[in-house]
Amino acid sequence: MKVLLVNGSPHEKGCTYTSLSEVAKTLEENGIQTEIHWIGKGDIVGCKACGYCKQKGRCVTDDDVNRVSERIDEFDGFVFGAPVYYSGVAGQMNSWMDRFFYVNSSKMGGKVGASVVNARRGGNSASFERLNQYYLICGMVVPGSQYWNMTHGNTVEEVVQDKEGMQTMRALGRNMAWLLKSIEAGKKEGLQFPQREPWERTNFIR
Repeated sequence: MKVLLVNGSPHEKGCTYTSLSEVAKTLEENGIQTEIHWIGKGDIVGCKACGYCKQKGRCVTDDDVNRVSERIDEFDGFVFGAPVYYSGVAGQMNSWMDRFFYVNSSKMGGKVGASVVNARRGGNSASFERLNQYYLICGMVVPGSQYWNMTHGNTVEEVVQDKEGMQTMRALGRNMAWLLKSIEAGKKEGLQFPQREPWERTNFIR
């Protein structure tokens, strides 16, 4: 079993990476392979709402989103980490995830998904809730921890000093490993993820 941890910060080895690394370390200690993927600090365009991905199975913008999408079957779980900007998820991570989930939503059901956020001071809970919307709409299974999955700090050193935050990262790692193993055990007993009904897309205009 393998988990991809996606670092949505423009800093490759900054506060978000530090939090994700604590989760990854705990997953590895519990027998789960991990890989940390940095989305980089280049320009990440938003979704163009062109419908290309529904026809071709990949985004019309051929960049990092497509590279990760090509490997999606390698991973049983994902942890998406982001810094907080103005009480929300950093823009480059929002753009990346909008396109990644629009391309791959039909492939994410039954996979395990979790969020990790970091702020200097405030905005963590709003950003955490924003990220979780991606998983819940496409049938991913979301593990809890001992608190909301957040750390505080303006530098790596400060994040490490957030003892409760680091403990929460480890709790998430242990719970995620347990959930992945439980899903795998269920599959061996013949339990399969429920099939979806055809989607009845409805708006509220009559």
